[in-house]
Amino acid sequence: MKTSGKDRKRLSGDGLIELLRQDFEKIPDHRQQGKVKFQLADVLMAGYSMFSLKMSSLLQFTSEAGKDDTISGNVRRVYGIDQLPSDTQMREILDLVEPTEILPSFHHIFAQIQRGKGLEKFQVLDKHYLLSLDGTGYFSSDTIHCDCCQEKKHKSGEVSYSHAMLGAAIVCPGIKQVIPLAPEPIIKQDGETKNDCERNAAKRFLEGFRRNHPHLPTIIVEDGLASNAPHIRELQKHNCHYILGAKDGDHRFLFNWINHEDTMGNVEKFEITDPDGTIHRFRCKNNVPLNESNLDVEVNFLEYWQIKGDKTLHFSWVTDLDINRKNAYKIMRCGRARWKIENETFNTLKNRGYHFEHNYGHGNKNLSVNLALLMMLAFLTDQAQEICCRLFQKALEKVERKKYLWERLRSLVCSAFLVNSWRDLLGALLYGIEPQVMKVCWNTS
Repeated sequence: MKTSGKDRKRLSGDGLIELLRQDFEKIPDHRQQGKVKFQLADVLMAGYSMFSLKMSSLLQFTSEAGKDDTISGNVRRVYGIDQLPSDTQMREILDLVEPTEILPSFHHIFAQIQRGKGLEKFQVLDKHYLLSLDGTGYFSSDTIHCDCCQEKKHKSGEVSYSHAMLGAAIVCPGIKQVIPLAPEPIIKQDGETKNDCERNAAKRFLEGFRRNHPHLPTIIVEDGLASNAPHIRELQKHNCHYILGAKDGDHRFLFNWINHEDTMGNVEKFEITDPDGTIHRFRCKNNVPLNESNLDVEVNFLEYWQIKGDKTLHFSWVTDLDINRKNAYKIMRCGRARWKIENETFNTLKNRGYHFEHNYGHGNKNLSVNLALLMMLAFLTDQAQEICCRLFQKALEKVERKKYLWERLRSLVCSAFLVNSWRDLLGALLYGIEPQVMKVCWNTS
């Protein structure tokens, strides 16, 4: 089945911007309508556009857009905004929005990627999708805080405050792009005085994930902190396969069991050698108990060594997938793809233009979380275009690096040219702009 022109259009930059605008217009605005100067959808789109243009701060964004009518007009036309709020107005309004109201946009964009056949190349192991989960912090302060902040009390008596989230992304070995799903904030829950934790966030995430994607065949990949019986039961409850890291120091009973079975000759061991001399060594055993306290929780164990010259890498996992000589290499590749949540997601957000750890504003209620969600939406729309939009792909090929792409796009928006759409921005970058004679608006008064 071929992708229709309509589906491709929806996965263009303009199509994704239109989808977000439609979603934001559905979010209820609880302010007194008689006193509303800026529509909520405009404020949300302004926040999104700031991250879409990779502005380093909210002040930079509002000063760039506010100092020149042409720049302001370009931002409004490209992102479908009627009125641009100031930085203070944006912070005050976004602080009142419930984060759960923003989450449906993640599901709608994912559905467009799926409908546009962009998801198919991510299939692994009998048409499953690898979903990598991991937590990351993005805000920390000794003074600034809100009601949702996690608190850490130090021996000195001082208190530090922080925000974190459980990130999730569809990943695939050999594919650089990822498809981020709606993250789960790790914050104090309403009415709670205790800190939240990654394990509780994972429970909430899995509930929401299966509610929004009930039939998506999924393999969860996580680090060694997740290879515990309660979490495995949670994965089984939501019909998710898993490949979870497992280290000797954390799973002494499991490794002792494997070593004992190995001495009895009951463990499968084999090697694969690449043409360049790289050795892939495997040791695997199905149906072994996870630990002494949970003998009823049986897992399949895979251990792997990559030997190249005098350098050796070592990994081990537990999984519910049956392991054999034919699929051990593929399962290993999927287990190692977990790192894409770190490298292609969090590292990109922190170091490649999105300024993930910059404090754009904290607020008293939801501002910090909402800004993080809008940033993640900008990252998702960028990834969707890189996977599915040929115009975006060609523009990226021309400039070679995303850093240069973001700089060129931002400079075009902040130029004297009138820009009407995201497509115009990519077209100008790819095909150039017709030279024009400068017309000076002399002040003759």
